[in-house]
Amino acid sequence: MTPTLYFLRSSESKIVQDMTKYAHKETTKFNLYYDAYGLTPKDLGLYALVESAIVGAIWTRELQNETPSLSLAILPEHRSKGVATAMMEQFLLEAGVVYEELHVETYGEAKLISFYEKFGFTPLKETIMIKKLEKKELTRPSDGYDPRKWMD
Repeated sequence: MTPTLYFLRSSESKIVQDMTKYAHKETTKFNLYYDAYGLTPKDLGLYALVESAIVGAIWTRELQNETPSLSLAILPEHRSKGVATAMMEQFLLEAGVVYEELHVETYGEAKLISFYEKFGFTPLKETIMIKKLEKKELTRPSDGYDPRKWMD
């Protein structure tokens, strides 16, 4: 299954809000991940469509001038089907234009740690991993390229 990827626009902050529960363990501060999403140029995200349904999203928030926090959410019935990998590969290309590094919360889950290690994340603290991003020219897919999907 190959998902179609689209940039998250500020008008689509509801996608971020809906997907937060799949990206993070229960917390009282869920709203940090979606309040006013897209209203700063440092907010960056993609969502994935499969058969016209949103099945996943990946986004970052730069909170209080800290290293941007990465969130990755896949609906349970679409996990282990390549959606997360497709989103992560494209997202890291895009993120290198905006950020120098990213961090992600793994909650100490071996499956998450293994997934992020595949993409070059390394342990920072017990449950947090970090990735230094390479600054290089942005390359977007050219096969079937539709410029409208990259615009706000």
